[in-house]
Amino acid sequence: MALIILGITFFGFLILGVPVAFAIGLASICTILYEGLPLAVLYQQMMSGMNVFSFLAIPFFIFSGELMLHGGVADKIVALAKSAVGHIRGGLGMSNVVACTLFGGVCGSAVADVSAMGAVMIPMMKKEGYHADYAVNVTTHSALVGALMPTSHNMIIYALAAGGAVSISALIVAGLLPALVLMLCMLAAAYLVAVKRGYPAGTFPGWNAVGRAAIAGVPGLLIIVIILAGILSGVFTATEAAAVAVTYTILLTFLVYRTMTWDHFLEAAAKAVKTTGVVLLLIGVSAMFQYLMGLYEVADFTGNLVAKISTTPWVVFLVINVILFVLGTFMDMAATILICTPIFLPIAMKYGMDPVQFGMLMLINCALGLNTPPVGTVQFVGCAIGGISVGAVMKTIMPFYAALIAALLIVTYVPDFSLLLPKLILGYKGPGG
Repeated sequence: MALIILGITFFGFLILGVPVAFAIGLASICTILYEGLPLAVLYQQMMSGMNVFSFLAIPFFIFSGELMLHGGVADKIVALAKSAVGHIRGGLGMSNVVACTLFGGVCGSAVADVSAMGAVMIPMMKKEGYHADYAVNVTTHSALVGALMPTSHNMIIYALAAGGAVSISALIVAGLLPALVLMLCMLAAAYLVAVKRGYPAGTFPGWNAVGRAAIAGVPGLLIIVIILAGILSGVFTATEAAAVAVTYTILLTFLVYRTMTWDHFLEAAAKAVKTTGVVLLLIGVSAMFQYLMGLYEVADFTGNLVAKISTTPWVVFLVINVILFVLGTFMDMAATILICTPIFLPIAMKYGMDPVQFGMLMLINCALGLNTPPVGTVQFVGCAIGGISVGAVMKTIMPFYAALIAALLIVTYVPDFSLLLPKLILGYKGPGG
């Protein structure tokens, strides 16, 4: 009965429009009151859930992304992408995909990515004769690549939600190939739609222009190299890498690019504090929720339920993907990771999926939810910038959805796309190695 109360109250609050963090907390409180247990149990779980040293990486990565967003780095990355691929059919669409991928690598946030790239690319594309729905779809879907990049704080959240079953370093390295696959799928979708609609090709500016754009844009992209090199060489941990990212970004935007102003710095700091507060609140209340799910053996119950559907691994993985997709349309990415990882990771591992590979599956699936109503934060931001309704964008979204789903299926059913680099670079042998 308590489990039924937990589920009904949680989804009931979501349907009523209560923010996810409060829905999780209120559902947990209702359940614990029904059980007659002291509320102090939940508060203890909440505090212990947030009091983890590795979580220091989250505010640092968020702050680094906000500094990149407000420090003018986006313009230089757009110039680099446009000079490199802008001459292809639908050149601005191609440039948009590459620019979103590159900026996602330095900011690690899909929302920040679509805010920065959308503000530059969407008006530019509309001015050049591209339809608003195409401009928005290309931007919002390409921005999701940031969830897989080394600066993604959602990787940290997944690693901790996995309860120590996966290393953060392995996750950071593992995200590179899936990010490349996702970018290639998006390039294919953007190109095919551009050809179908007859969008023009741009003019190649020459290698000198490409070189100048690279010189201006590469310092911003070096943050990815610094994080990877530092972690892989053992110079600093993933948590320390986040602090290094902030230091490098401040030096870059203030001293190298000289595009950061004091007002922009304060705005970046304020937004980072707000986002960090939201994420940590989600982590805290999710720890309460996870405690109750463990108490009522939700993972075992779900595993038995899935086993009744099928015991064939590829069917089980498909079922998990469908469930995660549906939940992702109603919940924020961090909340989905925190709640669903303890439930579905043991099931996936039981049927032979490595926790690092499951992390990539989880991140892509949750990112897909960011672009799906009714919660689709990334899509709402893109539509607001493009001056177009969500309904109009959804009518032409299928080619881009297909690209994302193709990348998700590749990562789900071809383990080496997630595990090859960790094995080659880190000597990763899996949870039992």
